[in-house]
Amino acid sequence: MAALGTVKGSGSWFSSLALGVTLLKCLLIPTYHSTDFEVHRNWLAITHSLPLSQWYYEATSEWTLDYPPFFAWFEYVLSHVAKYFDQEMLNVHNLNYFNSRTLLFQRFSVIFTDVLFVYAVHECCKCVDGRKASKELTEKPKFILSVLLLWNFGLLIVDHIHFQYNGFLSGLMLLSIARLFQPSVCCLWFKPQGPRGFLRCLILCALSSFMFGWHVHEKAILLAILPMSLLSVEKAGDASIFLILTTTGHYSLFPLLFTTPELPIKILLMLLFTIYSISSLMMLFRKEKPLFNWMETFYLLGLAPLEVCCEFVFPFTSWRLKYPFIPLLMTSVYCAVGVTYAWFRLYVSMLTGPPVGKTKKQ
Repeated sequence: MAALGTVKGSGSWFSSLALGVTLLKCLLIPTYHSTDFEVHRNWLAITHSLPLSQWYYEATSEWTLDYPPFFAWFEYVLSHVAKYFDQEMLNVHNLNYFNSRTLLFQRFSVIFTDVLFVYAVHECCKCVDGRKASKELTEKPKFILSVLLLWNFGLLIVDHIHFQYNGFLSGLMLLSIARLFQPSVCCLWFKPQGPRGFLRCLILCALSSFMFGWHVHEKAILLAILPMSLLSVEKAGDASIFLILTTTGHYSLFPLLFTTPELPIKILLMLLFTIYSISSLMMLFRKEKPLFNWMETFYLLGLAPLEVCCEFVFPFTSWRLKYPFIPLLMTSVYCAVGVTYAWFRLYVSMLTGPPVGKTKKQ
């Protein structure tokens, strides 16, 4: 990161960040993948081998096509590239089909479609207020936002280890947000509750939905974390909420990667992202009050002993056979406190924020 500070052209540093995370994604290709890998392979086979009228009725596999039509057409397009890698992966009757060519195609399909996410991040950076920009590149809000989005820990482990296409879909969401901001860029300073007010409502809706369906889709926390990144580089209060939400939200994803080889990977990536997030935002708002009070600091530090207990202590206790669910229970309850607290603070900031049309003083 320090080397990037000497780069003057904005295109150069952004390209370096995008290229760096792409190389990391390539390194994660051989890692563990969940049953979602077979789910998406089966959907490739369904959309490629069967007529449109049968896509939502094919039930040879238990992993039936149950995503909306847009995603079904997305799989259809991918399938016409997949046939050049391995035609057999597109056979509906080849259940649990897997080989190195299938692995490479599906992993690279996620990496390639992340191009839309990278473009969306680039567009979102244009919406960031540059008034508090520092002379140092690594202290500029646009640079910090780019790292928070491109190197997002949740997307890395969910898409490029666990296996899904959240980056592509999140790119559509962020691109929509960027398009909302850019036509309104002239009036943002005088009407702070305009597009940014809408963005707060969007995040609150996503977070409220997540809280009522936590264990249906744990990954849905990213629908709140990613857009919250945009607000985090604008105001110290939002930065504080973001850090609590992203740290607890990301840690809540840990149970998705339960295999031993991935344990050091998820811990290291989580630590790197969290340390960068906290240090960069503290630097950005160093002239304002501290981002955390003692209670919030104590809570966040509590994630470390929780991880030690769940991963390194509990497996050696006599309870591991009779109560194997305890680590999951502890993780869910602990993270629920942080997510609920972040939701409450965000709701309060929305209700007590400045009224529409009230101008700010330089």
